[in-house]
Amino acid sequence: MVSLPGFCISVIAGILPLLWLSDIPEIPSILLILAAGLCLAVFRFRALRYAAITVICCCWGLFAAKESLMPFERWIQKPVTAQVVITRTDGAQNHELEIIQRGKQYLFPPTGVVLRGVYLPQPVCAGQKWLMTLRLQPVHGQLNEGGFDSQRYALAQHLPLRGRVVEAKILSEQCSLRGGWLNAVTNATQSLTWQGIILALGFGERTVMSAEVKNILRQTGTAHLMAISGLHISLAAGVGWLFARALQFFLPAHRIHYRMPLLASLFTAGVCTWLAGCNPPAARTFLGLIIWLSLRLSGRQWSNWEVWVCCIAGILLYDPLTVLSDSFWLSVLAVAAIIFWYQWVPLPRRVMNWRWFYRHLAGLVYLQAGITLLLLPLQVFIFHGLSLNALLANLLAVPFVSFIVTPLLFAGLVLTGIPWLGEYLWRLVDALLEALFIFLKYLPGGWQELDDRFQAIGFIGWLGIGIYRLSLWRTSPASIGALTVVLIVFSLRTPERKEWKITMLDVGHGLAVVIARHGKVLLYDTGNAWPGGDAAQRIIIPWLRWHNLTPEAVIISHEHLDHRGGLSSLQQAWPGITVRSPLRWANHLPCFRGQKWQWQGLNFTAYWPPAEQRAQGNNGSCVVMVSDGHFRLLLTGDMEAPAELSMLKRQWGALEADIVQVPHHGSRTSSSAPLLRAISGKAALASVSRYNAWRLPSAKVIERYKKQGYTWYDTAHSGQITIRVKSDKWQINGFREQIMPRWYHQWFGVTKDNR
Repeated sequence: MVSLPGFCISVIAGILPLLWLSDIPEIPSILLILAAGLCLAVFRFRALRYAAITVICCCWGLFAAKESLMPFERWIQKPVTAQVVITRTDGAQNHELEIIQRGKQYLFPPTGVVLRGVYLPQPVCAGQKWLMTLRLQPVHGQLNEGGFDSQRYALAQHLPLRGRVVEAKILSEQCSLRGGWLNAVTNATQSLTWQGIILALGFGERTVMSAEVKNILRQTGTAHLMAISGLHISLAAGVGWLFARALQFFLPAHRIHYRMPLLASLFTAGVCTWLAGCNPPAARTFLGLIIWLSLRLSGRQWSNWEVWVCCIAGILLYDPLTVLSDSFWLSVLAVAAIIFWYQWVPLPRRVMNWRWFYRHLAGLVYLQAGITLLLLPLQVFIFHGLSLNALLANLLAVPFVSFIVTPLLFAGLVLTGIPWLGEYLWRLVDALLEALFIFLKYLPGGWQELDDRFQAIGFIGWLGIGIYRLSLWRTSPASIGALTVVLIVFSLRTPERKEWKITMLDVGHGLAVVIARHGKVLLYDTGNAWPGGDAAQRIIIPWLRWHNLTPEAVIISHEHLDHRGGLSSLQQAWPGITVRSPLRWANHLPCFRGQKWQWQGLNFTAYWPPAEQRAQGNNGSCVVMVSDGHFRLLLTGDMEAPAELSMLKRQWGALEADIVQVPHHGSRTSSSAPLLRAISGKAALASVSRYNAWRLPSAKVIERYKKQGYTWYDTAHSGQITIRVKSDKWQINGFREQIMPRWYHQWFGVTKDNR
């Protein structure tokens, strides 16, 4: 026999490897592992049975991962015609759908697809059934250290495919009950300022929120309140329990049963989960409540930690890919933090003698302080920072939203069809939200960025509580001193003086090369820009801050937007940054042939363009050699063959380099054979985007480099590419291959597919 907590720990241990496996074995290998686990289960030794459960659950997780990758093998070679159901939509051009039937074959589980920038021929709402012909692509994300992992997120959300509609025909115009309800509330609140928050709180739809509102929530650490999350599901369950208990006062004794409030709480939580469209956080909370209720009704007293372990195991058994979800681990740690906080640092008993208001205020402050302190490790790891005013903001916002706004909002959901009453309730909710956001907007403090050095320091809350409660500061002061020194050394670590790094960031279509030495940075190009954002805001600045690097200088190769798009954002973040370019713009230092300069002990030499020519476009790119006396890197921008040949006439022998940045993203108009022979390099690095409209890089260009003895790397395949240089030794690491090789980081689909 095995105990339930032991069984649950074995389940968790079996599924956790999905977080760090570099590859998923083939089905025969999984079946072989499963057979080994079943053989272990035959033995009577308890340890072997726990091992058997771990192995069997590991196989269950591997099967789930393998199943999630199946659509990449089945449906990306040619257009697919299938019946789909709309699951989420903004009513315009962004939709999520599930493929439920292809031909006569029904699919279980259905496969999720995301459509972006797609207008359908008829008005669309959740629940409609369509017959669509789709061109499907596997999810592909830009991968940089410390950046948002869109591939992992997509697989955790069961949305592995991106689609483009070739043909669409509606089969059923009927919206689902939730979809129709959502449309009714959307129309009723269309004129309200805080419609986005109302839809987020009522239905978990956050697409209508403006960027300004999202920034306020981020700055104040209150984003968790503004959607149907685990907190709201738990609150709904509590309301259901209270309603059932109140109803029991009016029932005869023989009709009162202790299970009724528990079942009522589960029912209201289920309704709230349904309203949220069964989004993953809400569904996980509802499943956790089912497990808690089952344990509660089992007739045994379970400890908080046992319930916690059982809930984690149950959720992972139901959906092993949940292990990839950051929001899941944030919820897990939040619950663990609450249990740990109340057990190890209980609220002083004298507080219970205070007046009602002060007692509850102290309890709220105590709870929020504990969560803030103990959630710091994941705050740093996932969000790369923390809100300095989160404690104060949540002290007001949590009870205000939970006990005032949310009940009125749910009343509005029920009564929205009654013209005068529904309209009054929505205006009241809007006014309350207006008051709340005025308070949040003018709070002092805000978001504080933290770099990767704080990952270890984030655990100081957990360690400090353990040291205090176990009295280690008295019994083992030397150990505490050693731990303190280790934390300080780790947080103050600096790279070796002789070492420097070159990183080609994965910015999609564009170019951004980071040269880092002694904690300072010189950038060659700054990526692309688009309406409402640029590569510096989304990738470069967060990457620099996460690595505790300060940019001092920027070289802009030429005027095209995909190379200078992030410059203004970098200048806003670091006003003192110097800019060098061949553009002859105000406040730009020149970058023309023959110029030499030094930065952080590295030598820079410009080989193109000549100052006497006013070359524009690709052939006006500033070509720079970077060298430390041993290692040489040639940066070429977007120069094309005519400029390459002109440059070679005077500089043939001087262009030898170890590594070259591939000109013009690997276009056939660049990378002429004479240039490659003159450089005589060992590796070529290209910054390209998958699925780009120009089908870059050219297969002929890649073959040309390989014939000349170069090793080819590009950001579409490798993600971020980093070169560590130390004296005459250097090493190239790609994100997918070496930095973080994970099965969910693979290049999914056809290898040659780069359209």
